[in-house]
Amino acid sequence: MQSGCDDTLKRMNRKYDTTRYAQSVALLNQYFDHPAVTTDLITGFPEETEEEFAQTLDFIRRCGFAQMHIFPYSVRPGTPAAKMRQVPKAVKEERARQAAAVAEALHRNYLAACVGAVYPVLFEQPKDGRYFGHAPNYMEVLADGTDLHNQVRNVKVTGTDGASLLGELLED
Repeated sequence: MQSGCDDTLKRMNRKYDTTRYAQSVALLNQYFDHPAVTTDLITGFPEETEEEFAQTLDFIRRCGFAQMHIFPYSVRPGTPAAKMRQVPKAVKEERARQAAAVAEALHRNYLAACVGAVYPVLFEQPKDGRYFGHAPNYMEVLADGTDLHNQVRNVKVTGTDGASLLGELLED
């Protein structure tokens, strides 16, 4: 997505707007059970105003992203954006911090909504005294068990630690 403001998206020369993007998210939610919609977000793109950034924060809240990758804009010499009025570094970084706080809350909400679900989990390696793997929605799952490396096992999600799903192995 990269911005939740149509004016900023135009300056980025994107071929979509927030209405189209929101419709795509709505379709995903309509046809899939609790999809993990993720996105990238650039803060401080040239000429981004406080109002435009506020629109972006509002938009990401409405979309309810499961995860976000957020980074401040950095100048790429030779691009049209390099010739535009630049947002001060401190402002870009503060906006990235604000967006990250919203993204963290959205991520926690997404994880909390997964509690009670059963997912097949591909376990990868031990982590923090448990086994670590990924569910089909690519959320990290931690479960007690031994020798689960490269196994796919059904896991019932029993909770969250704020960053990952916590679960218990189900008998196959």
